[in-house]
Amino acid sequence: MPLIDIKNLTFTHTGNLKPIFDQVNLQLDTDWKLGFIGRNGYGKSTFLNLLMGKFPYKGSIHTSVDFEYFPYVVNNPDNITISVIENLKGEFPLWKLQKEMNLLQLKEDVLYRSFSTLSHGEQTKILLATMFITDNQFLLVDEPTNHLDVQGRKLVAEYLAMKKGFIVVSHDREFLNISVDHILAIEKSKIVLTKGNYDTWQRNKHLEDEFELAQNEKLRKEIRRLKDSAREKALWSDKVEKSKIGQGSVDRGYIGHMAAKIMKRSKNIERRYEKVIEKKQKLLKNIEEIEALQIDSLEHHADTLIEAEDFTICYDNPVFKPISFTLNQGECLVLQGNNGSGKSSIIKAILGEKLQTSGHLLKASNLIISYVPQKFDFLKGSLFEFIDNSNIDKTQFLTIFRKMGIPREQFDIPMENYSSGQKKKVLLAKSLCEQAHIYIWDEPLNYIDIISRIQIENMILEYAPTMLLVEHDKKFIDKVATDIVELC
Repeated sequence: MPLIDIKNLTFTHTGNLKPIFDQVNLQLDTDWKLGFIGRNGYGKSTFLNLLMGKFPYKGSIHTSVDFEYFPYVVNNPDNITISVIENLKGEFPLWKLQKEMNLLQLKEDVLYRSFSTLSHGEQTKILLATMFITDNQFLLVDEPTNHLDVQGRKLVAEYLAMKKGFIVVSHDREFLNISVDHILAIEKSKIVLTKGNYDTWQRNKHLEDEFELAQNEKLRKEIRRLKDSAREKALWSDKVEKSKIGQGSVDRGYIGHMAAKIMKRSKNIERRYEKVIEKKQKLLKNIEEIEALQIDSLEHHADTLIEAEDFTICYDNPVFKPISFTLNQGECLVLQGNNGSGKSSIIKAILGEKLQTSGHLLKASNLIISYVPQKFDFLKGSLFEFIDNSNIDKTQFLTIFRKMGIPREQFDIPMENYSSGQKKKVLLAKSLCEQAHIYIWDEPLNYIDIISRIQIENMILEYAPTMLLVEHDKKFIDKVATDIVELC
């Protein structure tokens, strides 16, 4: 099968001293279903752009296939969907598109509706279907799950599992386990290619990290032993050398010889010591430490902070069937439902926005809420001005930001130049700095890398803040949710 042959790939962003990629060599089979993972800012999107020839680079990328990138840029969203697809692909056999749509459970009437009226999930699915109607394309699918609900993610994962010849960037572990047969991981100090799914890569990474930690401990003990031995030999040498001075019939030549011999042994130990240190310094460079996040939530005088009874939101008709739930202190409630089912509307109602409702939605008095919205396009300008305007502790914010994998040099870059994941981390770090009775996060994990997801999971499990979440990452939900409310 055709290969993507990458040799000595080196690339540095303009103005940066440290290269994003340095002498990278890879061979990728174009039949693989390749999952692409790594922390936000490690260069996943840059790598895809390099494959497409969008940036100048050193080294070479050779292949006989054409690359096609998702998501497409739709310049005419008010046109009907089939017209949008024709503008993207030119002429194509309609039956091929209908076949792909059927696999993604899309009704044919989607083609004849304005693209802009489709839900985000429908837009994602129809554009994915569009990618697979032409041959000899190697598909670069960049974070397709961000606008998909739990059911939509499972469906798209199963759809991709039937295909071949793509790289999919995703941070959803369950999605990757279903959809891919290889993992390409940009790790802390190297790029690793693994045959298998996300769980396979994670097991291998865990074993490698354990081995390095064991080696590090072994070398640390050896360094301590050699230090002690070198110090002893040096003291003995000094002591023997001093015995040459004084009176009496001593063989000063012999003593000098012994002192020199002991000193030579001491120097040999020092050289061994230096070699062990050099070997030790090569370890641990690729271990990605999952640093603990903290949250300092407030305790409320009431046990129940939010209660809904036969509650729904009405526009012309009820948006969802009436729901009832209680959110008590220390609980983590997750709202689930298809795209457009009203999850974000419930959050708006809790935040005090005037909506037409029926039933009862009760909040405890004097409730302090920390809110993370879905969208982050408003983040522009200086990070430090944002911190000041948010009335949060600067040191605490920057500490959290660093723990979430953001390098210090990023602090001085205008926020409009941040990646989507880095912008989302700005909002999450801000919320973690805020003392609140309840934390309401609307799809907080969109664009967030796997390590940061694990950090957030661990924080919720350790500190048990009162939370109301809209989220679609199944592994995350299974770990943190104390209750799930399904909207239908």
